[in-house]
Amino acid sequence: MLAKLTSKNQLTLPKAVTEAIGSAEYFDVEARDGTIVLTPVRIQRGDAVRAKLAELQLDERDIADAVRWARRGR
Repeated sequence: MLAKLTSKNQLTLPKAVTEAIGSAEYFDVEARDGTIVLTPVRIQRGDAVRAKLAELQLDERDIADAVRWARRGR
């Protein structure tokens, strides 16, 4: 099967491939020895939030401070 990379760097996976792996919205992408490896990842909404907080290096205290700040505007 072939998949074409568009000018916007997007790749559409063939239907047969997506049917074989089941429902997946996200994929872990790895380049390994000149090969692209896609691994389906099932992200729970909470996991996505925790990942974003980790990426932004925010901890519980930062969140509590933000909530206090937002509530002062009432």
